[in-house]
Amino acid sequence: MAQRSFPAVYMRGGTSRVVVFKKDDLPSDPALWNEIFLSCMGSPDSHGRQLDGMGGGISSLSKVCVLSPSEREEADVDYTFAQVSVTEAKVDYKGNCGNVSSAVGPFAVMAGWVKPSGSEACVRIFNTNTSKVIHSYFPVKDGEVVFEGDFAIPGVSGTAAPVRLEFQHPGGAVTGKLLPTGSVRDTLKISESESIEVSLLDAANPCVFVRAQDVGLTGAETPAQLEASVDLLEKLDLIRRRGSVEMGIAPDLEAAKNSIAIPYLALVSAPVSDQMNFSMRVIASGQPHKALPLTVSLCAAVAAKIPGTVVSQLANGISNEVQIGMPSGVLTLNADVTQENNQWTAVSGSFFRTARLLFAGRIFG
Repeated sequence: MAQRSFPAVYMRGGTSRVVVFKKDDLPSDPALWNEIFLSCMGSPDSHGRQLDGMGGGISSLSKVCVLSPSEREEADVDYTFAQVSVTEAKVDYKGNCGNVSSAVGPFAVMAGWVKPSGSEACVRIFNTNTSKVIHSYFPVKDGEVVFEGDFAIPGVSGTAAPVRLEFQHPGGAVTGKLLPTGSVRDTLKISESESIEVSLLDAANPCVFVRAQDVGLTGAETPAQLEASVDLLEKLDLIRRRGSVEMGIAPDLEAAKNSIAIPYLALVSAPVSDQMNFSMRVIASGQPHKALPLTVSLCAAVAAKIPGTVVSQLANGISNEVQIGMPSGVLTLNADVTQENNQWTAVSGSFFRTARLLFAGRIFG
């Protein structure tokens, strides 16, 4: 029996890699996509390696997106993101990925869906997961994407052309509210005898922000050190799931297990140098992230500008730019946040990434 195959492109977007499908190349019924994505990625893999697929054994290397020209007035391309579990037969569509978003604009130009003139392309992206619009700016020459450049980002070796992403009105991406509970801080009960104070925000993606010191950490731990403590990861996931219920994402703790991607959990600590405003470590799909998910970083930048949040309490010297310390360096973002009638609004958020085309062909799965 012949193996089925699909046209696909493999790209790096920021600090992630992603298999990109055109929507027309997949079955018209999205209910059939999960099986394809799991097979292509090599999931589930109890060994955590995804050796039988394109995945790399960690959440940032186990991603898929589906693209098509958009019929919406405000967008050029529709973009659906899928987070594929490494160890379980699960595919999560509940949130977006900022790193993968940086690959979408260049793909749209390569596909001929957007025909830029001049030296810079602007591709308007509608993310179907969050119903939010992202503007992607990157260099072009003679109508073709320029991938080469001298811009470097933490966590990626070498340099490439910059991709600037502007998230339009990122607040309430999943829950419909920037502050899903209406409070800048909430207390979550994690056992009969223990509670923990957190900030619950939803900008680009919903996140649970926890002080690192409140779970016995300094905030300077490496991903490997965090991963070595199974008890810690279990506790952090319980906090994450409690936050999910509190934000209205899941009805109960058991249901929250089914959402492997959101909400993210971020461990926040005071800056360790004057090169950053605060430091952060993130748990993504149950694993310590080796850099930072961009949507979480954007959410953190928004939180840093709202007085009273866990992030703003720990941050130092916040200005227009927000600089976040992470395992692989320092990430710089911009966040425009306003307050009117005691209501906080995230107007926009932006950051720079790079992207690269790795191969185009057919994928078997």
